[in-house]
Amino acid sequence: MLTVTGTDPKPLTLLTGASGYVGGRLLHALERRGERVRCLARRPEFMQAKLGPRTEVVRGDVLDYETLRPAMAGVQTAYYMIHSMGSEGDFEKQDRRAAENFARAAREAGVRRIIYLGGLGREPGLSRHLRSRQEVGRVLRDSGLTTIEFRASIVIGSGSLSFEMIRALVEKLPVMVTPRWVSSRAQPLAIEDLIDYLVAALDVDVEGSAIYEIGGADCVSYLEIMKEYARIRGLRRVMIQVPILTPRLSSLWLGLVTPVYARVGRELIESVRNATVADDRAALDRFGIQPRGNRAAIERALVNEDREFAETRWSDALSSGSTQSWGAKFGSRIVDNRTIEVRYSPSQAFRPIRRIGGAVGWYYADWLWRLRGFLDLLVGGVGVRRGRRDPEHLAPGETLDFWRVESYEPDRLLRLYAEMKLPGRAWLQFEVEPHEDGSRIYQTAIFDPVGVFGLVYWYALYPLHQFVFRGMLRGMVAAIEDDGRPLASTTP
Repeated sequence: MLTVTGTDPKPLTLLTGASGYVGGRLLHALERRGERVRCLARRPEFMQAKLGPRTEVVRGDVLDYETLRPAMAGVQTAYYMIHSMGSEGDFEKQDRRAAENFARAAREAGVRRIIYLGGLGREPGLSRHLRSRQEVGRVLRDSGLTTIEFRASIVIGSGSLSFEMIRALVEKLPVMVTPRWVSSRAQPLAIEDLIDYLVAALDVDVEGSAIYEIGGADCVSYLEIMKEYARIRGLRRVMIQVPILTPRLSSLWLGLVTPVYARVGRELIESVRNATVADDRAALDRFGIQPRGNRAAIERALVNEDREFAETRWSDALSSGSTQSWGAKFGSRIVDNRTIEVRYSPSQAFRPIRRIGGAVGWYYADWLWRLRGFLDLLVGGVGVRRGRRDPEHLAPGETLDFWRVESYEPDRLLRLYAEMKLPGRAWLQFEVEPHEDGSRIYQTAIFDPVGVFGLVYWYALYPLHQFVFRGMLRGMVAAIEDDGRPLASTTP
């Protein structure tokens, strides 16, 4: 944990959800403004590389009240940027319990203000997701603390869930069969404008709690958003609406084409069927922010997308893909270890390792990785379409296809843990160390099975694992060899 020492006249701000898309952008904006920030995280080690020198991180979980009490100490303003749509089970119940814990801890600690980001939409007929987001706002307001709730439409920005979905659909499908929900009205809000609202809420003078509806300058349908994207990119697209695509079918369809996996896709589609239009102009009058229109928001997002980089991504949040039952009792670990020696420096040998996944792929039998991702998608897993944030650089906590980076040391170590559906837990680790006049590469696959079914799963796939893991290591060596330098040894 990073601790701020000495006296600082700046009040302390608590930020939850800093590992997520909006929370990560908000963290950087608060740091640029010189705020003292404390981040609450279930895995603080994933946050360290993302923090400025004046920011601290504490371990805590909104579902565990006792961990919130020390996190709230000395806090003046608390941002609540959490929701459980990507979680398994009853996410509405989890959202309610988390908000109740947070409100109680904030009230007992003497927090002066809570700032919360929810979603637009009006009853009757709200989706479960939007209904839960608005219920969380009510719970926070019922704490008696001053609560500023922003109800936002879809967010457009590099790495945002909405933008990645739209971009993938339009880029990949010259002819698109679309369901009814593409006619739903929305006010797409640029991520920069959303962050401006959230930061301004620190200083705005309000009496009691308030709800502000926020959206971009244009009220458009999802179909119009996709057509605008196509125009900007110079793409000719045919879009045919049909009435037969159910939310489940639509979610599987999204999972095949976009980074959205089925469990999130179902809730997302249920939500976009609701109009998300800001009818109340109070936010425009109070904050003085003039949001961008739809075209400007897309153009701004493409600035980052075109250089294959997004500051944060929707899938970075742990709740967006943590599907394992970490509390189960696991048996003995099964380990598959392979070694190869190459006549390259550790930095050269590590280069293909740090590039693994995403557009580069897995160096061998990529069709099998895609098949595994498709099967994972069918059973409600994350699939492989999350890709990776940056083609060259990694950091702990980031997603990488259906893995998450657990540990990363440049030129030395990459350890991934699996977020696909499995009867157990799995890791894939690569290590590089100097050896004689070159380097030695270690590739280790680790599986921690649950019960008999976990053992059956591993040994049934053992021949396939041998095939894939051996080929992957050789493929990495071939990637190094592309530089044109001879190898010292190639014996996996």
